[in-house]
Amino acid sequence: MSNKKDLRDFFFRGLMFESEASQFQKAGIQIGADNEYSEKQLLDEALSPFGVARRNNALQMARLYAVLNCFENEIRSFIRETLEEDIGLDWWDHLPPKMKSHAEGRQETALKDSWIEGEKSDLLGFVDFGMLAKIMIEKWEHFSNLVPSQHWLNQRMDELEKSRHFIAHNRTLLPSEFQRIYMYIADWNRVIGL
Repeated sequence: MSNKKDLRDFFFRGLMFESEASQFQKAGIQIGADNEYSEKQLLDEALSPFGVARRNNALQMARLYAVLNCFENEIRSFIRETLEEDIGLDWWDHLPPKMKSHAEGRQETALKDSWIEGEKSDLLGFVDFGMLAKIMIEKWEHFSNLVPSQHWLNQRMDELEKSRHFIAHNRTLLPSEFQRIYMYIADWNRVIGL
């Protein structure tokens, strides 16, 4: 019986400490490991061999990469959810053969490269960014009530794809291009939402 009581007391003390620790942290008192500080230290160490200008450019581009990564994957979810809802779980089978074979070929290559770990089961993840708009246009009857027009869609996706290529190939964009990316993504969020 004392083992159960000891275990219960141990967990209760842990919960009490956690509750009290959050109060101290809110007051600015450091309790436990500071994950943000640790992550910053790891990043500083990894970037330390490079010059300050190169590090600063890389960190600016990393922010853009993160925004585009989130946006692109939200678009993929938007397509998947819309087509699953309207067509069914077999929506992939209703895409044009050229789009399907492109993605399936890229998936097959990724599966052969078994030493590379990562998501390999989602076929939509193997569709090029530029093809995402083509899927929506190909299945326009499912997107016409969600997207203002095909022209609107193409314009934004074409511009974002050009910037995405720069970022994906580790080239630096000018700050004016940062603003264009943020503007197009904000425009998408305002009109369609994510």
